[in-house]
Amino acid sequence: MSDVTPEGAELDELSTRELHERAMNLARERHDVGFVWDLLRAIPAAAAATGEVGRAEFDLFHGLSLLEEFTHAGEGEVGDALRPLYIEYLAEHAKGT
Repeated sequence: MSDVTPEGAELDELSTRELHERAMNLARERHDVGFVWDLLRAIPAAAAATGEVGRAEFDLFHGLSLLEEFTHAGEGEVGDALRPLYIEYLAEHAKGT
């Protein structure tokens, strides 16, 4: 998929939504459950980085709300806090696609 391979500074220029979509599409193509798990684990810390400290603790009883956040992980302040994760994943894995 050639539209998933921008490198370096080009990734920084993409919107958070586009980074999220490209990273998720690449993870789907690669059947990369590990990336999805890394993203799920990063959401609480990203929320805390935006000032929502109460959401920083991963609580399995709140799994449904975490899944809801996962569906919107390319939006808003939390999405912006996750940008480095998307950029790192795309830079590392999109080269071979």
